[in-house]
Amino acid sequence: MTATAEGPPETDTVHDTQTVSRGVVGGRWIGHWEPEDPGFWARTGRAIANRNLWASIFVEHIGFSVWTLWAVFVLFMGPEYGVDAAGKFFLGATATLVGAILRVPYTFAVARFGGRNWTIVSALLLLIPTVAAAFLVQPGTSYATFVVLAALAGFGGGNFASSMTNINAFFPEGRKGAALGLNAGGGNLGVALIQLIALLIIATAGAGHPKLLLAVYIPLIVISAVVAAIWMDNISSVTGDKGAFFLALKERHTGIMSVLYIGTFGSFIGYAFAFGLVLQTQFGRTPLQATAVTFIGPLIGSFIRPLGGMLADRLGGARVSSVNFLLMAVSALICIGATALNSLGLFTTGFILLFVFSGIGNGSTYKMIPAIFRRQALERVAAGADESAALQHARRISGGAIGLISAVGALGGLLINLAFRSSFAATKTGTPAFWAFLAFYLLCAAITFAVYQRRAAGVRI
Repeated sequence: MTATAEGPPETDTVHDTQTVSRGVVGGRWIGHWEPEDPGFWARTGRAIANRNLWASIFVEHIGFSVWTLWAVFVLFMGPEYGVDAAGKFFLGATATLVGAILRVPYTFAVARFGGRNWTIVSALLLLIPTVAAAFLVQPGTSYATFVVLAALAGFGGGNFASSMTNINAFFPEGRKGAALGLNAGGGNLGVALIQLIALLIIATAGAGHPKLLLAVYIPLIVISAVVAAIWMDNISSVTGDKGAFFLALKERHTGIMSVLYIGTFGSFIGYAFAFGLVLQTQFGRTPLQATAVTFIGPLIGSFIRPLGGMLADRLGGARVSSVNFLLMAVSALICIGATALNSLGLFTTGFILLFVFSGIGNGSTYKMIPAIFRRQALERVAAGADESAALQHARRISGGAIGLISAVGALGGLLINLAFRSSFAATKTGTPAFWAFLAFYLLCAAITFAVYQRRAAGVRI
C-alpha cells in the first residue's frame, strides 16, 4: 500500500510498506517498518534494506575519501610548501578531530530529516572542502589556511555516524553485524581508494599536481548525492527520536564501548592518516614510494571489516573483539621490533597487520552495540516487562549509542596522530607511540573479557 500524505503515517495492519511525504526536507518515507517480523522481511523488507545499504555504502565511501583527503595532500607537499613533519601530522589530526565532533550532530540529523534526506545533504556538503581546496592548495598558501581546509574535510567524517545509524534501523538483529560491517567496510574503502588514486597521479603526473585528485572527487560527490536521492528511503519510526542519544549517554555501556571503539576504529583512521608520513619521516621514503605502500593497509582493513561483523554474528562480538585486541598488541610489538632493527619490510608488515586487526575489530565491536542493549531488553522482559516495548527501546538506544560511540571512537585517530607527532619530535621514531598503543590494546582486551565475555549469560554479546 502506497500513499502520499502530510503528518504521521497511519497504522499499517497488513505489514506492507507505506510511503508518505513529510518533514522539513520532504522525500520518500516508509510508514511501517518491522524487520524482526520474518514475513515482512521476506516479502518487502530485505529488498528495500539491501537497496538502501548499497546506496549508503557508495555515499559513505566518498565521505571517507574526503575526510582523509589531507592524509594524501601532505604527501604532495614538498619543501616549497614550508610545512614540516610535525605540521603535517597536525593537519591530519585537525581533520580527524572535526570529523569526530561532527558525528554527534550527524546522528541527530537522521532523526530530524530522515536517513535518505540527510544523506543527500551530507553528500553535497562535501563540495565545500573540495572546491575550497581546488582554489587554495598551492605553495605560498599560509599554514593557517591549510589548517582551515583540513578542518573542512571533517565534513566527510560525520557521514559515517549518520549512515550507520540509518542502516542499523533497516536490518533485523541477526543481520545487523553483516549489514553494518558491509556499510562501514565499503565506506572505509574510500581511505584506500583515494590513496591509490594519489599513487597513480604521482606516478604519472608527479608530486606537483595534488589538484588532480579534486578533478576526480568533485564529480563523484555530485553523483553520490544523485544516487542517494534515487535509491534511498526514510523510515518514519526513526524520525523525531531526539531522546535516544540522551538515553544512550546515560548508559555505562556507551562509555565502555566508546573506549573499545577508540581501539579499533580510532586505530584504523589514525593509521590511515599517519602511515605515509611515518614511512617518509622514519624511513626516508619518497612520496611515490610511500603511496605505493600506504593504500594497502586501509584496503585490507576495509575489505576485512565485514568479516569482523560476520564472525561476531557467529561467535559473539565479545569473544572476537577480545582476541582481536591481543593480536593488535602483537602487531604493535612487531612495529617496535622492526624500528629497533631498522627493517622497513618488517615494519610495513606490522603496520599492515594493525590495519587488518583494526578492520576485524571495527566489525566485531560495532556488532556488540545492538547486542548489548538487546540483552538488557530481554532481561527486562524476563522480569515482567512488555516484550515489544522493551525491544523497541533497545533499538532506540542502540541507534543513539552508535552515533555517540562512533564520534568518540574517531577521536582515537586524533590521539594517534598527536602521539606520532610527539614521538617523532622527541625521539625521531614512532617507538614511544607504539608502546602506548600496545598498552592500550591490552587494556581493551582486558575490558572486553571482563565486562562482556566472562560474565556472558543468556543472550550472547
